[in-house]
Amino acid sequence: MIEAIRTYLRRRHGGWVAGCLLVLLASPALADIYMYIDSQGVMHFTNAPTSSDYRIYIKERPKRRGGGMDANRFDRYIDEAAGLHGLDFPLIKAVIRAESAFNPKAVSKKGALGLMQIMPQNLKAFEVHDPFDPWQNIMGGARYLKALIKRFDGQLPLALAAYNAGPRMVDLYRGIPPIPETEAYVKRVMKYFYLYKKG
Repeated sequence: MIEAIRTYLRRRHGGWVAGCLLVLLASPALADIYMYIDSQGVMHFTNAPTSSDYRIYIKERPKRRGGGMDANRFDRYIDEAAGLHGLDFPLIKAVIRAESAFNPKAVSKKGALGLMQIMPQNLKAFEVHDPFDPWQNIMGGARYLKALIKRFDGQLPLALAAYNAGPRMVDLYRGIPPIPETEAYVKRVMKYFYLYKKG
């Protein structure tokens, strides 16, 4: 059986911080993801549990038919951004799906804009002049995501939490902030990342 994702915890600044080591292999198995914590506090994730110690972590929901945006419409831009910023193509695509469901004109209740939901005050820093231009938005969002991954030493869950809630909140809690929206967001992006990596 293939273990799809393994996440480990490490001690940092006197507190526990979640780190993530992704081992993603193509597999035709179900997309449900299971997790268990071993005696050393290490979190293990898999899509194919090998023992009864595993518990469901993310449950795949049936795909809705019709009405959605074309998930492959911006692949050429995502591929370009991935190459330019040294990110995985499936990761950028997973963030876009979670943020805007591939709607380049999306505007959130908080005012976040475009495919990767960039806040207006960050447009200049991310070198985005038109947030509704798919290429600019993806490039800017990927640039920011790369910076967050670097800031949090490659720990993807923390970088994703920072993308959602802001890096200061992650610093404050020394981990994923206990905010339901942020916790759900990290799970959602990780799920999509796994699905796109597998597909």
